[in-house]
Amino acid sequence: MKLATHTLGCKLNFAETSHLQTQFQEAGYQMVDFREVADVYVINTCTVTSVAEKKCRNAIRQAVALNPQAVVAVIGCFAQNDAKQIANIPGVDIILGNDKKHQLLSILSKMQAEKSAKHSPLINTDQPQSFQLSYSGDDRTRTFFKIQDGCDYFCTYCAIPFARGRSRSANIADTLAMARKIAERGTKEVVLTGVNTGTFGQHTGEHFIDLLKGLDKIEGILRYRISSIEPNLITDEIVDFVAASRAFLPHFHIPLQAGSDKVLKMMHRHYDTALYANRLEHIKAVMPHACIAADVITGFNGEDDQTFQQSKQFIQSLPISYLHVFPYSDRPNTAALKLPEKIAVPIRKARSLELHTLSDKKRFSFIQSQIGSTRTVLWEHTPHGSSDAPMMQGWTDNYIRLQRPFDEGLCGTITPYPITNSTIVENFACED
Repeated sequence: MKLATHTLGCKLNFAETSHLQTQFQEAGYQMVDFREVADVYVINTCTVTSVAEKKCRNAIRQAVALNPQAVVAVIGCFAQNDAKQIANIPGVDIILGNDKKHQLLSILSKMQAEKSAKHSPLINTDQPQSFQLSYSGDDRTRTFFKIQDGCDYFCTYCAIPFARGRSRSANIADTLAMARKIAERGTKEVVLTGVNTGTFGQHTGEHFIDLLKGLDKIEGILRYRISSIEPNLITDEIVDFVAASRAFLPHFHIPLQAGSDKVLKMMHRHYDTALYANRLEHIKAVMPHACIAADVITGFNGEDDQTFQQSKQFIQSLPISYLHVFPYSDRPNTAALKLPEKIAVPIRKARSLELHTLSDKKRFSFIQSQIGSTRTVLWEHTPHGSSDAPMMQGWTDNYIRLQRPFDEGLCGTITPYPITNSTIVENFACED
């Protein structure tokens, strides 16, 4: 039996898809590319934007076209929030929300054993309550490690709490045990992922900082990145620990969403611009070389021209290294739908383009500030360029992509390497 998977959205989804792939492979399935004919197609979905949902629908139709007889399973956030819409797409056999998607293999095995005629898809979208530690396993140099799920914040623009439920996590002991298994695989870099990672342990009486201290002691794992943490949760204690730690890297992803206190309040965010600026100021004080990414939503309801310019000027004033920019997208059941002053879609797109341009300038400025320094680089296994003169690439600790002539012996190793105009990889995607 052949299995093909397609993952949309966040690193959390990639970790969970990889967990499912391992289950299926242990059951005897052969992994194939999603563009190939398979017996089972699994689409792990995202509902953050309407664009993500459109990509999901296209992926379903692609799978059905490749093999009309295949089992098509649609799982994850879009499945959780709008199973009815997915069920109306011909060819879908299984729809599982976030609580049951880890049971896909057993559900599929039961369906196959019963061999019953099926006229409508099997649907289970129970409210997410369980938690499953998982990690991605298709990269020999790094892995995405899911340490937390769900969110209690209910920001007015966001459908994720409805899709993934309340914040929850395993305890520190179980999380560290899983990290040791990751270390045994030879993985050198671990990216900690979650919906709201800083809330790790809040329901078990434990604390995120104590998890970080435990992870730092695990032998074999040489690097950790914290993929995303809310500004109100990244304390001085966490920043100072990262600066002094053995393995945590000077690379932070701190969502901003808006550079206007008026908009932040309408979004129901848990901080203001002063707190955000203070967090970045402290990071740069103890780690001047740190790379800092920020999420920004533009075109949110009530963001008039003056407010947008205020937000843009605030971002310009910050030591941000690059942005993830998202035009605002209405999400079903969110409080933002009731807010006045809707911004026209063309204006949202135009503002998004402005912020993408600003991000490029920020990224260029940050990289230029690092030229002449030497940083440690984790070298990847995949050759790039011509076969006559292949190159290898890797990320510095502070997230600059460098290249050098390919050397098989360096694959998967971490070595110091100079940042120069010739070693920087041009036109790479700014993703973390």
